[in-house]
Amino acid sequence: MTGSIVTAGPLSLTASTLQLPFHDPFRIARESDSIAATTVIVEVADAEHVPAPGSEAPVGLGEGFPDPYYGETDATIHAVLPLLLGTVVVPWEAARDAATRGDVPAARAALDAASDAMDAAIAHNGAAKCAMDIALRDLAARLAGVPLYAFEGLAPVIPPTDFTVGLDAPDVVAARAARAAAFPFLKVKVGGPADLETLERVRTVFPGVIRVDANTAWEPESGARLVPELARLGVELIEQPFAAHRLDQMAWLQERSELPVVADESAVTILDLDRLVGVVAGVNVKLAKCGGTGPARRMLARARELGFRTFIGCMEETSVGIAGSAAVASLAEWVDLDGCLLLADEPFEGLELGPDHSWRLTDAPGHGVRRRG
Repeated sequence: MTGSIVTAGPLSLTASTLQLPFHDPFRIARESDSIAATTVIVEVADAEHVPAPGSEAPVGLGEGFPDPYYGETDATIHAVLPLLLGTVVVPWEAARDAATRGDVPAARAALDAASDAMDAAIAHNGAAKCAMDIALRDLAARLAGVPLYAFEGLAPVIPPTDFTVGLDAPDVVAARAARAAAFPFLKVKVGGPADLETLERVRTVFPGVIRVDANTAWEPESGARLVPELARLGVELIEQPFAAHRLDQMAWLQERSELPVVADESAVTILDLDRLVGVVAGVNVKLAKCGGTGPARRMLARARELGFRTFIGCMEETSVGIAGSAAVASLAEWVDLDGCLLLADEPFEGLELGPDHSWRLTDAPGHGVRRRG
């Protein structure tokens, strides 16, 4: 674990890199097997906030999961955080003051301005911005005494999450699918030479709805030939079949597919949505791509305005990142928030999965997740 401490104005930030092993080796089409997740946890405190007598000063907890596909590593997150912290001081002070007097809409607007300021200061770096945004919103919601979903002006009831099975040999994928048979939805990573065989095997052991995610690995003609077979097997959607920039191929497949095509790598931030109109049926919004809970709320709302079906996804995050996503998941039709369930050792607590496999959002202030012990 590596760590760093940064200060700016009244704010202090501690950032730590965690290496967390998976239950099972995890692979997607464009990567080799991974046995552990690398993620960055940040804690933010405000020295000017004076806690009530006998209580501790609240700390906001955030997470940024770096994906090299988007040009981020844990090192880039650590490098960018000092710039981001300095950028958000002024809007944070407005958010803090509004939160402490109970004006949640004003606090939320100030943190939306903080997100805009981060975007203006540096392009891309969505995971670093995500870590900062979740931490600030967790802290502001705690100061306001409201749960994070209420801070965002949203409802606590969200759809059930699916469970993701990585790319592997058909019999291995089927065995993992069988272990997840209680979930109502299963997301199967595809993009290998045995996709149809894999899905045939999965269908024999998994009774629920299947979703497939090719992570840009398919070719148009072979992908189109698979669609009728996917429909026969009860597949619900096809996520990111082709390269992120090949919107022409995405539109070509959607025209020929009875199943909705969902953009993931092609839908990074809210700025990507307009060009996807008429191309795909749905978009997958992820906090580590778009910059956090607030940007995800705005992106999901805009996607709905544009007529997209909405999906909220995740990286292989701890429950800190999953809680930040769950707070806005009421805006999504499909939910893929299982990152922390893929980990062999979850270092945080406070987020609970209900018997229907939907996350139970806490009524405690903030997102409700804290370190174990």
